[in-house]
Amino acid sequence: MPLTKVQLVESICNQIGMTKNRSAEILETCLEIIKSTLESGEDVLISGFGKFCVREKKERRGRNPATGDAMILAPRKVVTFKCSGKLKNMVNGK
Repeated sequence: MPLTKVQLVESICNQIGMTKNRSAEILETCLEIIKSTLESGEDVLISGFGKFCVREKKERRGRNPATGDAMILAPRKVVTFKCSGKLKNMVNGK
């Protein structure tokens, strides 16, 4: 089961001793900063955690899954995440 925003707020509340409302405000503010930075095309690097990058995808050929017709997919931006070495080691139990 994935960790939810509500669970993050509760963890902040329990570990730091803030109210749930204040913990939710802090989390929302952090997420808004990350979203606006990515929206402007800049990367977000969180040391010891990882890096969120905005990548450009070129126009490409695709297929409509419903009809099977060939189509051209427009260029777009996607967000990618590359975890840090520390996080990778923690996940792998090293």
